Amino acid sequence: MEKRENWVDQARGFAMFLVVYGHNFPVTEKYIYSFHMPLFLIISGFFFPEKPAYTFLQKKFRTIIVPYFFWAIFLFVFWVILGKNFGDSATKNLSITKNFIGIFFSQGGQEYMDWGIPMWFLPNLFLAFLFLFFCNLYFKKKWFFTVLVLTFLGILYPKLSDIPLFWSINIALVSLFFVAIGKQIYITINKTSKKKRIFWMIIFFIINVLLFQYKANVKVDMYRSIYGNEILFFANGFFGSLAFLLLFKNFPYFRFLEIIGKFTLVILALQILAMSLIKLFLWKVLHISNFQFSEFQKLYFSIIQIIILLPIGFIINQYIPLLNGGSKKI
Repeated sequence: MEKRENWVDQARGFAMFLVVYGHNFPVTEKYIYSFHMPLFLIISGFFFPEKPAYTFLQKKFRTIIVPYFFWAIFLFVFWVILGKNFGDSATKNLSITKNFIGIFFSQGGQEYMDWGIPMWFLPNLFLAFLFLFFCNLYFKKKWFFTVLVLTFLGILYPKLSDIPLFWSINIALVSLFFVAIGKQIYITINKTSKKKRIFWMIIFFIINVLLFQYKANVKVDMYRSIYGNEILFFANGFFGSLAFLLLFKNFPYFRFLEIIGKFTLVILALQILAMSLIKLFLWKVLHISNFQFSEFQKLYFSIIQIIILLPIGFIINQYIPLLNGGSKKI
């Protein structure tokens, strides 16, 4: 995909909203986690070129890894100055040295990434692109079979070891599958008639709900290599993602989500700080210290988090677009 499309930005914005909302532990948390990362990855696969050159990897390094390190260092410094002294972090005596190492390792849980666990996704995404690039380059007609083999190795690793790997290499092998799917289905979605898209959207939603009900007791957590039943994980990630992609393709009228979709990197990086700012306001101004929010409040504050960050996204997009993943998006 060479140019931005409204429905793709809306789908990406929806996925980003689910990330923010899911981090506030809603009652729908398990359902969100069953497909929201695969959805992000499939959308990312839309942008994989038919005949990738090494300039593609250079661009992805510049638009994913460079902003990752900027935001990671920024979040780490903020954490050292303020973050580690408040909330759950203040009770755990976390190591500054380990959290500094976490900037470069991008794994290891709260012990290494208390400054911003959600940032793990960016190096993971870059590696998924890297793996797919070499699958296409060296395995030609057998590239998808190679993807399946690598994905199997990614699933196998946590069964053999619980040691986190640099840049979530084992998780990137799993992510590779969904990026590869995105590479393949984008043209198919565009070529399919609206009538057929609506039909398949309904079918995929039904399958997605039935699969989730079957494995509702398991919360998928890709960062920690928790997949539950692996076959159901891939199926739910695929059908759930496709259902929502077809929804936005058929009905691209969600302008607010489209705006969110243009600033996903900024929102990913700053979402936790935005919630901290909300809690500080509740505590200092409204004298509310109980942060056990109701379901409505979790949804409401998720929206507020994003609204707080949108002006920052516009400013960064205008003056430092690299920190939002590349060229200006508006």
